[in-house]
Formats: sequence, C-alpha cells, structure tokens
Amino acid sequence: MKFSHSIQFNAVPDWSTHYIAYSNLKKLIYQLEKVVHLSSGGDGESRPLIQHEDPEVVFIRALDVELEKVLSFYSVKERELFEEVQNLLHDVGAFEEESGETDQERELRPPTRGSEHQRPLRTRSVESLPSRASTDDDRTNSDNSDDEHTGLNTHGKKRRASLGRRKISSAVPGHMMSSIGDMTASTEMTRSRRYSIVYDDDYAEQAALFSSGIMLKKRIINLFVQLCELKSYIQLNRTGFSKVLKKFDKIIDRQLRAKYMDTFVDTAYAFSPETTKGLEEKIHLMVRAYTDIVTNGDEEAATRDLRSHLREHVVWERNTVWRELIGMERRAEAASLGHTLLGRDADPTSHRLQGDDELVLPTKEIATPLGRFRLPAWLVSSTLMTLIIIFAIFFALLFIPVMKKPEQQNCLALLVFVSLLWATEAIPLFVTSLTIPFLCVVLRVFREADKPHHRLGAKAATDVVFSAMWTPVIMLLLGGFTVAAALSKCSIDKRIATFVLSKAGTQPRTVLIANMAVAAFASMLISNVAAPVLCFGIIEPMLRNLPAGSNMSKAVIMGIALASNIGGMLSPIASPQNIVAIGLMEPPPTWGEWFFIVIPVGIISLLLIWALLLLTFQPGKGTTIVPIRPVKDRFTGVQWFVTLVTVATIGLWCASHQLEAEFGHMGVIAIIPIVLFFGVGILTKEDFNNFPWTIIILAAGGLALGKAVNSSGLLHAVTRMITEEVKDFSLYGVLLVFSSLILVIATFISHTVAALIILPLVYDVGKGLDEPHPNLLVMAGVLMCSAAMALPTSGFPNMTAIMKEDPAGQRYLQVKHFISRGVPSSLLSLVVVVTVGYGAMRVVGM
Repeated sequence: MKFSHSIQFNAVPDWSTHYIAYSNLKKLIYQLEKVVHLSSGGDGESRPLIQHEDPEVVFIRALDVELEKVLSFYSVKERELFEEVQNLLHDVGAFEEESGETDQERELRPPTRGSEHQRPLRTRSVESLPSRASTDDDRTNSDNSDDEHTGLNTHGKKRRASLGRRKISSAVPGHMMSSIGDMTASTEMTRSRRYSIVYDDDYAEQAALFSSGIMLKKRIINLFVQLCELKSYIQLNRTGFSKVLKKFDKIIDRQLRAKYMDTFVDTAYAFSPETTKGLEEKIHLMVRAYTDIVTNGDEEAATRDLRSHLREHVVWERNTVWRELIGMERRAEAASLGHTLLGRDADPTSHRLQGDDELVLPTKEIATPLGRFRLPAWLVSSTLMTLIIIFAIFFALLFIPVMKKPEQQNCLALLVFVSLLWATEAIPLFVTSLTIPFLCVVLRVFREADKPHHRLGAKAATDVVFSAMWTPVIMLLLGGFTVAAALSKCSIDKRIATFVLSKAGTQPRTVLIANMAVAAFASMLISNVAAPVLCFGIIEPMLRNLPAGSNMSKAVIMGIALASNIGGMLSPIASPQNIVAIGLMEPPPTWGEWFFIVIPVGIISLLLIWALLLLTFQPGKGTTIVPIRPVKDRFTGVQWFVTLVTVATIGLWCASHQLEAEFGHMGVIAIIPIVLFFGVGILTKEDFNNFPWTIIILAAGGLALGKAVNSSGLLHAVTRMITEEVKDFSLYGVLLVFSSLILVIATFISHTVAALIILPLVYDVGKGLDEPHPNLLVMAGVLMCSAAMALPTSGFPNMTAIMKEDPAGQRYLQVKHFISRGVPSSLLSLVVVVTVGYGAMRVVGM
C-alpha cells in the first residue's frame, strides 16, 4: 500500500490534521522536479521566474514547518496525557485505600482466573472507545451489564458503614459522578426487580464503590489506548519523514535524507529514545493499575486484556471503516465495469461513493397498444437481444440437420454457441468457459477413442471433459504466474527496467526504443498483461515533465502498448494464447526452439514499429526528456534467491525435451517455483488468490472445447472440407491464408479466444496437407494472435494504454491513434512472421 494511504487509515481520527502532510510534500517534490527540469532547458518563456532558490532549501523549509507542527502537538498531548496518568494513579490509590485492602494482603491473595465470582472483565468493543466522544460514553453507560461488577476486587474485609458517597466523590472526578449515580440507581432497580428485596444503606454504598471501580477501569483502558496511539503517532510521523526524504533524493537526485534525519528528526524531543522510553513507562503504569483494579494481581492477564481492548478500538475506529470503504469501491467498480446484462455501462464517473444513495437498476418506458409500461432496462437492452439471438442459433443448429452424426451435430451447435458468446462477450468470458463441460456432458458429444466410436454416456464423458480441463499446460500457466508474481513482489522487474531506461539518455528516439525494449522484455517474463502497468509507472516522472499534448507522451505510451503485444509472443508464458498453442503442438517446442523463432521476429518487428512511430509522431521536436534514475539499493538475499530460482526454472524449460525422461512435461517443472516461492513465504496465499483465475478458467474451457471437437469427429469433418479447398495451395500459401485470417479475427476479439477457436482447426488442416506441417501453421497462427493490435480493444496492452490519463484527467491517446499506427504495425508484423519467422520455423524442423 502507498504510504499516503497508510497514514490516512492508521492516523487517529481526532489527530488527523497534526500528522505530517505527506501528500502535500509529495506534490512539492513534483513541482521542484519540474522547476529543475525547466531551469536546465526549454525556451525562455517556459522557465520559472524564480531560479535562484535551490530545491533543497525550499524542501527543507517545508519540512521544518511540518516538523514543528508534529513536535508542538506531541508536546501538548504528552503533557495532557501524563497529567491524566498522575490523576488516575492518585484515584487508584484512593480507591484501594477505601476498599480496606492493604498491598500486603493483595500480594498474598492468589490471582483468580475464571472463578465463579471473580473473573477478568470482558467488555463490549464499544466500551473500549476513548472518552473523547460523548456519545460513546452515553452508549457505554447504558450498555453495562451485571457481569462487569464481578471483574473487580470484591472480596476481602466487609466495607465499613462509615464510607459514604462523599468519600467516593474524592476518588472519582466530579464530571463522572452523574454517570456513577445513574449506574448505581440502575443496578439497584434491576436487582430489586430481580430479587424483590430492599437494599439497605450499607449495600448501596458497596454498589457505589463497585461503580467507581468500573469507571476507574474505563479510565485506565482509555488512557492505555491513547498512550499507545501517541506512541504510534511518533512512529508513523518518523516513517513519513524518512519516506518523503527518500522520494526527494530519488526524484531530485540529492543526498538529503541521511543529513536531515540525523540532524533534525532523530535529535528532536518527540523522536528521541528517552521520550519513547518514558512513554513506555507510562503505558506500563497503566498495566500495573489495571492489574491492581481488575485482574487481582495477574499482570499477564492484564496485558492480554488491555491489548484486546486496544485491538477492538483500532478495529472499531479504523479497520472496519477501511474495509467498508474498500469494499464499497470494489462493489461499485465490479457493478460498473463493462456492459453487463443488467445494463450498466463502464462509466468511471458513475461509481458509487460513500454517502451516495443505493444503486437502483435503471428502467425504460415502452409504448404498446395496451398502454405504456416501465420495464427494467436490461429487459430491452442490446445485450439481452444478443443473448436471445445466440440461443436461437444454438437451438436451431441442434435440430436442423447439418452433419450426418448426432454427436457432430451437437458439437457444431456447441462450438458456434460458445464462439458467439466469446466473440460478443455478452456474458464474461470465463463464465462461457464454465458452460463447456456442462454442455459436453448433456449433449453427449464425446466418443470412444477406438472404433466403432460409440458415444460415451454422461458418467464417462464427465471424466473425459474434466481431465481435459486440467492438464500439464494449465500447470505451466500457473508456474508462469508464480514466477511473474515473485519478480514483481521483490521489485526485480522494476530494477531491471529502470537500469535499462537510465542508460537511454535524453534523446527522444533513444528513450522511445529503450521503453519499447523494456516493455517487450517485461512481457516475456511477467506476461503482457502486467508489463504495460509496470512500464507506465516507471515513465510517470517523464510524462509529468512533458508539455501537455506532447507527441513524445503519445509516442512512448503507444510504443509501450505495441511493444507489449510483440512481447506477448516472445516466450511460452508471455500470454495465454501461447499456452494454448503449446497444448496443441505435438511434440511441443522447447523454450530454446521458441526463442530461436521469436527473438528475430520480435526484434525486427520492434524496430519497424519504432521507425513508424518516429515518422508519424515526430516526438523529437522541441522535447527535452527527464532522465530516469536507476534503483540504487543493493540486491537483497531474497532477490538473489528469486533470481536464481527463476533462471534455473527457465533453463529447465529450455531443456525440457532432453529432460523428458526425468520430468515428462514442462508443466511438472513449473511446480518447482510454485513450491519454492510459496513454501519459503516469499509469496503468500493472498498472492495465490490474486492470480488471474479467470484466464486459467478460460484456458481450461478452451482445452475442453478442443477435446470435444476432436473426439466428436467434427474437427476431422471440417478439416476435410477445408483441405479440399486448399489442396492446390502450397504450404506457404496455406500459411499466408491462415495468418491473414487469424490477424483479422484476433483484431476484433480477444487474442486468447481467437487462439482457442482457430488454432485446433489450423493444426488439423496442417496434418491433412500433402506436406504436413501442423506445428508450423500453429506457431505462425499464435504469433499473429499477438500481432493483432489495430484497435484499442485488441489485447490488454492496448486497453491499458487507451485509459492512461494526464494529470488534468485527459486521455493521452484516442482511437484514431490506434487505427493510424496499429493497423500498419499489425501488417508489418504479418510480413515479418511470414518471412523471417517462416524461415526460422523451417530451420528448427517444424
């Protein structure tokens, strides 16, 4: 989590204005960065009017203001709380004196835990709130139960009748007396109703004494909580100063952090070790007081009970609100992402915020001969109409004879139904995948492998379809996600990227190709879904310092998106469609063979796209680039461990054919990083839960569909028809036809979906040719899936780029930018694949 969010959610609400203004200091750093940049270059009009002030002097001045604010508040709050501690200790002593029990007797009395009449007090979470909110105090007084009295020191000598309410008032501050009176009266009335007896004066005095003990207990809890909050206040502010100074050093390229922290922060009264020690002593005094009043000398139980109260207080005031806010935002985002069946559009401004009214489904009024009716909007939406049409086509194909055999007829209906749902995204892609095993079993599309190919029953078909959904290919996909998560969590990917970009200099053309190369390389290791997000975060300082509407901004964002698409073909784990292709090819290519084919294709494609962007955007005109600085921290042991495991895993994947006798498949090798990274705790179950499981389900459904189309015989029947049409074509002619077809289809639908639908057919067509080269056609086809990048919706990198906004909230790119640069880029990649790629594939024997 960002520290600006951390300080927001961990700050004491009543003290929120007295913490370091971390976000404001960050904004100042960005302003100083721009001043430094404009002072060193640019035209005279754009330079700042005041240039003589050193950014370090300006920032130190702002830090001094924040430091003085923090120190002043701490001094006042410490004096206030320490006075309350002294008063409380005095009242505790008076209470013990009035109770008639000496310290020696209390020490000789054994601690009681869980006894019938004496047990540690268990309060409700609302009672642990500090007394600074009067409404909470009222609620506390009304919520006290009889159990609270049993938690106090009630045994010992009988209270003397001479103790009156006048002495009680000396032990408890006057502003609490009304509450005590109310509690005493309430207790007496309750007990009189319960036991139908009349209390004498002696018992009433004892009840008042018990009530005073309860109030002392509450004061101890409240002071303990506030002292702990004051300690947290010190720690949080010191961390804030350290982090904002680190950011200043990184962005402005100075060495201020160590000097300022050692000279001003660490020597200040609030942050000195002696102050922290004194605060801890006061906290321990609260534990001792709680031990004497509540837990009968058991300090361990007192510590545990007070920490429980502190935890309840934090959960009540902060974590619950935090979870509610985050949950509300996520629910609103989930409800408004994409055009769903319920008719909600992806409008970021329509997200429900705190305080907004509950979301209500939109309605639409329609006129009919019988009158006007108001219906839910989703009933008359285009999404529902699309679903109705798709279902109509599905049922029509089930009953209109097209194929000779019923299992092939049913499989054709299934294939068309699923393909239309995937293409239109009328329902989420992974949900469509989950319908595949259900329809495969119900429609009985599976046949026995051996002749005469009897149709399988429901039970046998269930075993077949689910075994097809979980294969070594899915394990390879999980291994790729694990490697990517470990590299990202340890910031290894960012270190590599910033190191390369720091060497690019400040020439626009060099910076552009360096960013494209980093995006392609990151896509190869951590998938082309995560790579653009990483790269956009790295170039953020550069974008901030470019003029509004700069062509350099457009060129670099477009370059990262297109390079990430190219990077999606550079390794078997770079994108899901590559996993689909490996699952089809027999034998599957090794990583070494894959690299031999795609590295020259990728490099040439990147250079051609780079030249295209330079010609069309001309980013070098009047542009000065702020250099990106590398991460200077040393490599840690954990980072070295992750690097070694990653390199070893990729090495084993490259040599998987030679190691078939030992491992059998690349999917088995993928278990190694999963076990190591999760086993030692580098990755946690939260990281595992955050894997893109929708992509895994999508791939698993595609594998099941491929198995069904093959088992039913439909694939062979369609292949025979297509082979008859292309029988006069050469292998290269078939390659051109299918590569162009896949490029067009993948431009309009998801790359992974295009691979799931078309690649099984391409493989079978390749097997039926006079010169069979199924692996070659599949390899070319999957490369063209990644190369389809003409539209903003053509792949995750493009969608990420089109949503990138400048500080004013305006998008850097428009649809026209993708069409004018994306279409030529796709065609250039097609040419490279069918020339350089074709030659490399023939060399490796595909």
